[in-house]
Amino acid sequence: MELYFPTEFGERLAYCSAAATALIGLFLMFAPGYTYRFLRLQVKEGRSEAYAEARSAGGFMVGFGLVAILLAQPMIYLALGASFGVAVFGRILSLMSDRGSVFLSLLLLVVQAILAALPFLYGLGYI
Repeated sequence: MELYFPTEFGERLAYCSAAATALIGLFLMFAPGYTYRFLRLQVKEGRSEAYAEARSAGGFMVGFGLVAILLAQPMIYLALGASFGVAVFGRILSLMSDRGSVFLSLLLLVVQAILAALPFLYGLGYI
């Protein structure tokens, strides 16, 4: 299997979303402490399970991003976009009901919306 870099513009955008997903997942998996500090989260003293959860979620993101890159199929990109779309919905629910950092949540909402739109629109054939 050889690494395929897309030639059409829409697929390149979806590819970039998958690559960003894998990179974010790598950072989350190998640097959960920095990720938690960026997200303004704290781990309770003596309770390291939060790091395990971050590493697990990061591994999922790495796997999903790499599979989308390696298989380069519209349905895989569609699944990636739909997954980020549900994450955007969760972020909106959080903005409406939780009392967190609004600026950081809005910034991450925009990032997730972009990461959702690029593969989703390609998977549906709009770009």
